[in-house]
Amino acid sequence: MATIFTKIINGEIPAWKVAENDQFLAFLDIFPVAKGHTLVIPKKEVDYLFDLDEETYLGLNLFARKVAEGLKRAIPCKKVGTMVLGLEVPHAHIHLVPMQSEADLLNFSHKLKLTREEFIELRDKIAAEISA
Repeated sequence: MATIFTKIINGEIPAWKVAENDQFLAFLDIFPVAKGHTLVIPKKEVDYLFDLDEETYLGLNLFARKVAEGLKRAIPCKKVGTMVLGLEVPHAHIHLVPMQSEADLLNFSHKLKLTREEFIELRDKIAAEISA
């Protein structure tokens, strides 16, 4: 059975995509802990980050860095924090969270509710900075 992320990759479920290439995809988290909270995934369906083959693992991290750099330019923040959780969806992924303080990254129980317009604005702003 395909994961929700594989369904996003295959276009079966819509997502607010900010960056994509043939191996990786970055899209806005629909339950963000901060505006701009982005998920970065390999298109290869592997449950555990450290089970990825070395080439995919390194490529995912390089792709995440590029996304984080654009995210920081698009969303004013002190840093973009990273976190790997992965218990909710059995598909390796990295959370990128714009942070003003460590609490922004550590408070995953506090989710924002954004409007469609806010998602569109964030997606467009971040995507423009990644491709810049």
